[in-house]
Amino acid sequence: MSGIADMLSAIGQSVRGSLTDIGEATRLMGRLVALMPAALARFRLVADQIFFLGNYSLAIISVSGLFVGFVLGLQGYYTLQRYGSSEALGLLVALSLVRELGPVVTALLFAGRAGTALTAEIGLMKSGEQLAAMEMMAVDPVLRVLAPRFIGGLIAMPLLAAVFSAVGITGGWLVGVMLIGVDSGAFWSQMQSGVDVFKDVGNGVIKSMVFGLTVTFVALLQGYFCQPTPEGVARATTRTVVMSSLAVLGLDFVLTALMFSI
Repeated sequence: MSGIADMLSAIGQSVRGSLTDIGEATRLMGRLVALMPAALARFRLVADQIFFLGNYSLAIISVSGLFVGFVLGLQGYYTLQRYGSSEALGLLVALSLVRELGPVVTALLFAGRAGTALTAEIGLMKSGEQLAAMEMMAVDPVLRVLAPRFIGGLIAMPLLAAVFSAVGITGGWLVGVMLIGVDSGAFWSQMQSGVDVFKDVGNGVIKSMVFGLTVTFVALLQGYFCQPTPEGVARATTRTVVMSSLAVLGLDFVLTALMFSI
């Protein structure tokens, strides 16, 4: 009987801990949303975070987008050539990047670069008792520290996804047209006629905004509630990458099913 009681007690503690985590996350999200107008009033703080999250991630986003475009150009040409449709290479590259690869790969890279930086920064501020010092001075750390970073990630992520898609299309053009020899006019005309601004580009922008919100919130949540020790900050940074990546992939399936199945 004692073994069963211990097992039930462990299950109860696990469920209670999970419900507590969900409650803390929901409460923090509500505060962030409520404080967004006040944070936007001090736009200089938001602009600094857009620069920190976006500009410092631009190099890895651009290089990754270029090589993804190279690969799409090669693989797409060899696949389309079998069916005599190599002129549609531009359409294939554009749709692949704008609909899926642009938002998803950018979000994964954003989680690995900017998300970990946010978690480590907030965690170090907590372990150094800087957040507690703000509260002692009647300064809301959520408004002063978290909300500008939340808005910055929400704005920076769609911009980075657009850069990734643009550079990727350029990479596909370099491989398909300059290296392989696909007709340049057919490459661009097929892309122009086949990509819909609202259905394809618009849905890709919506995806990138949702991914940016998710990754930024997970990073801030893990940093804000981490253990104020070096080990706690390290574990929180690891959880940020894992949870953000899984959330992005899961949300990508849900959003794709809702957007493109109609």
